[in-house]
Amino acid sequence: MAISLSVVVLLAIVLIVMIRGGSLKAGPAIIAALFGFFLASTNMAPSINRFLNSITDTISQITF
Repeated sequence: MAISLSVVVLLAIVLIVMIRGGSLKAGPAIIAALFGFFLASTNMAPSINRFLNSITDTISQITF
């Protein structure tokens, strides 16, 4: 739960920066957000979640 909330906050910040910087217009940003919202309610959501969790586990195991 904490990881997914952090990812949502990070992606929201990136989205805001891209919109304010002019590299992403509001229309495509809204379409992308709606796509993500509806993708979360499909049967692919658990697979995507497992994939993202495995990436975060791999990154957390890397020691610098």
